[in-house]
Amino acid sequence: MEILDGKKISNDIKAEIKAEVDKMKERGEKVPHLAAVLVGNDGASLTYVGSKVRSCQRIGFESTLVQMPNTTSEIELLKKIEELNENDDIDGFIVQLPLPPQIDEQKVLLAVHPDKDVDGFHPMNFGKMALDMSTFIPATPFGILELLDRYQVETQGKHTVVIGRSHIVGRPMSILMGRKGFPGNSTVTLTHSRTKNISQITTQADIIISALGVPGFLKAEMVKDDVVIIDVGITRVPDETKEKGYYITGDVDFENVSKKASYITPVPGGVGPMTIAMLLKNTLLARERHRSKE
Repeated sequence: MEILDGKKISNDIKAEIKAEVDKMKERGEKVPHLAAVLVGNDGASLTYVGSKVRSCQRIGFESTLVQMPNTTSEIELLKKIEELNENDDIDGFIVQLPLPPQIDEQKVLLAVHPDKDVDGFHPMNFGKMALDMSTFIPATPFGILELLDRYQVETQGKHTVVIGRSHIVGRPMSILMGRKGFPGNSTVTLTHSRTKNISQITTQADIIISALGVPGFLKAEMVKDDVVIIDVGITRVPDETKEKGYYITGDVDFENVSKKASYITPVPGGVGPMTIAMLLKNTLLARERHRSKE
């Protein structure tokens, strides 16, 4: 069994991006600029956005954090997004989810200009991804592809089972794993909360990508020997014995499933760090595309 170490690979990617940014500086070029919009004060979102800002600083990106109160109206947020769309200094930006209930998430995602949509959520970018055209791939699926690539995990002709059908992870992963090329060329089964007899499907899988958000859902008896496990789930479970009052766990019963797996991602330290690294990579791609148009 080999651990797919997202923390190590993400640091490698950040070092590669920093080297590119250093070359930009030497040539006197503008460095990539990533902005993040945070509405409200959700604890997990604050932590995540803070990590993105620190990562930008470490690799030499410019970064802007736009904080708006929880009472922000939909109109106010859409106006701010339009300002960011029109700001030529900003190469890409994200609107941190979840949003307060008074704001329509779909309207917000549609308002972000596709050329600055480094999260890869805009329908235009999603459509290009589905057609195997050059575009921004959503950061978490992009990170999973990168892990499989850098560890040279064989995907061709394999049966990949994706658990979860969200537009952020499950649905794009099911498309990407079935595309021509590497990683890809696998036969994909997309499962979800309404799938019957799911264990009958997972026991046939060569690769399982779980993005369900249910702690410990995938048990050892649900997988076959030498399976590849990508655990996207990340849940805070209350635990008064821990210093923070909780612990982080994934969808997979790691202790027991890891005994049968050929490769497996840990939680934390697997897919999570890759998401931020690939967001930065998308921002670098955005800067390069903008430069080619200038």
